[in-house]
Amino acid sequence: MKFIRISAAMAVVALCFAFAAQAMATKYVALGDSYSSGVGTRTFYEPTCQRSVYAYPYLEHEAHPTWTFVNATCSGATTSSLLSSQISSVTSETNWVTYTIGGNDAGFSHVITECALPAWASNCTGAINEAQAIIKNTLPGRLDTVNNEIKARAPSAKVIVLDYPKLFNGEDCNLLTFFSESEEARLNETAELMRTTISAAATRAGSNFVFRDVIPAFIGHAVCDGGSGSSTEWINGLSSPTSESYHPKVAGHLNGYYPAVHGVTG
Repeated sequence: MKFIRISAAMAVVALCFAFAAQAMATKYVALGDSYSSGVGTRTFYEPTCQRSVYAYPYLEHEAHPTWTFVNATCSGATTSSLLSSQISSVTSETNWVTYTIGGNDAGFSHVITECALPAWASNCTGAINEAQAIIKNTLPGRLDTVNNEIKARAPSAKVIVLDYPKLFNGEDCNLLTFFSESEEARLNETAELMRTTISAAATRAGSNFVFRDVIPAFIGHAVCDGGSGSSTEWINGLSSPTSESYHPKVAGHLNGYYPAVHGVTG
């Protein structure tokens, strides 16, 4: 009888330890658009949203294999679709959240497509002006809504907010694109404007939100740096399929985005 009581007590203790372990488990949720899902790496384990094992969220998962990892990222995501289809992955048990968002709200793909055309066939200036107006006037409120929803769902979570790199270095080495030097300069200025807007929103969200700027890491590794297709180039130029164009390559995630995230999580 005594043996049975001891065995029962040990079972209860073991069960308590199991529940405690579950309670202490770290949960990491990756949110965001194609710059988080891994478009540009050309390899996807989930094709619908184009999620890649070479993207920075998966690299962070590999660095912490005991963490619960939820990858809700999806190519083409906007602040609206993040809130409608991704945010449910964030719960009160979430400890870490990462995201890139806002590029599609500003019409990133349309702007690049317009500016890549010959000057006589495009309105690059108008497309950039429209995107910058959205970034200045509309995007701040949308980012606040995203951040407030994350806080409501996971008040204790640490949120790492990332921006977008400058794409260009002042030259165009792709035969089928026609970016002028001044257009590339304005597109890079738009990335700087995104940085300012995203950083300010993270600051407004409070101390649990950490903004990390990837622009410095990508300097010297833009499209055409070292020549198209070189190891120095961390961002695709015009590519086939075109959806891969102007997104970070494997090297961009490994050397640009991942260190920015891992520097916070450890």
